[in-house]
Amino acid sequence: MKFLRGVAAAGIAKKVYSEARKPQNQARIKSAVAKVRQRGNQPR
Repeated sequence: MKFLRGVAAAGIAKKVYSEARKPQNQARIKSAVAKVRQRGNQPR
């Protein structure tokens, strides 16, 4: 059971990595990170 969980995690990680390499997804990731950073810098 533990082996299957490891294989599934590796498969998901590979998919996430391959999607993150696409230019249109890189732009989305950068804008999301900037939005989170901006939200974190706002005073409460």
